Amino acid sequence: MATLRVKQVKSKIKRPADQKKTLAALGLRKMNQVVEHNDTPQIRGMVRKVAHLIEVEEVK
Repeated sequence: MATLRVKQVKSKIKRPADQKKTLAALGLRKMNQVVEHNDTPQIRGMVRKVAHLIEVEEVK
């Protein structure tokens, strides 16, 4: 199964609460933090919701 490497590149300050909670659910707490997740539809949905705050790289 492929994995996604997710990096937070923009701040969550002045963002709606649902976007802050989505970043927390992804495990992102600080700027430039990188986490890896399995590529599932649930993770893809969260990534899509905060796509303007993160960078995503697909890892085989």
